[in-house]
Amino acid sequence: MTAGFPYRLIATDLDGTLLRSDESISSRTRDALAAAGAAHIVVTGRAVPWTRHILDDLGYEGLAVCGQGAQVYDAGEHRLLTSVTLDRQLAGVALAKIEAEVGPLYLAASRDGLDGEVLVGDGYAVTGTLPSTPLSDVSELWAAPLNKIYVQHPTLTDDELAEAATLAAGGFVSVAMAGAGIVELLPLGLTKATGLSLAARRLGLKAADTIAFGDMPNDIAMFGWASHGVAMANAHEELKAVANEVTSSNEEDGIAVVLERLLS
Repeated sequence: MTAGFPYRLIATDLDGTLLRSDESISSRTRDALAAAGAAHIVVTGRAVPWTRHILDDLGYEGLAVCGQGAQVYDAGEHRLLTSVTLDRQLAGVALAKIEAEVGPLYLAASRDGLDGEVLVGDGYAVTGTLPSTPLSDVSELWAAPLNKIYVQHPTLTDDELAEAATLAAGGFVSVAMAGAGIVELLPLGLTKATGLSLAARRLGLKAADTIAFGDMPNDIAMFGWASHGVAMANAHEELKAVANEVTSSNEEDGIAVVLERLLS
């Protein structure tokens, strides 16, 4: 840790936070992270198979918390250290309860493991060009362990769907909104804070040592755990409401703006 920098751990979300829209990190942000001298943990909603290529491209070799906290991944060794899976019986009940309230959903699911496929059902719109496998029969969802299920609705907004899912099935699964078109059903009680606390402990670090950066409601628990939570200018209003401060957007080096100020 650099003398004068008040935190020993910097936790950053990936999409909409550390990454610009072209999935790059600006040289200014890289320099600020290096100058801070603190440990850096990436904390993302993406499961390892959808995160690994980005971390490799960035030359990132630290710990990463993936899958909304379900997975702790050693990027340098390409090794999965911990993994939490969804109870498939509870998930089936949860889906039935949600569909009873809002009608049929479009579904996708992330299988567990370093190379877990993302299965995508009819009608589900995948953002970007991430690899996925078509799901022709919904029963295939339950054939192997899952980290999460993604849900979309033909007419409800993300906020409306997340609220309806929580009301209908919040006793069976956790519901997270991680980005545009990304509402997820997770193991009950799982949050980014779960995985971040595990990863931090491996480094001998605590919540009091941590400054966290994020942009979506799935970062709320991480902000609650960390000593200081910084929302990006492009963040969801729910996250801004609980943040200690709001910085510039991910396109305008919002992380670097804060780190440079703390270093000065």
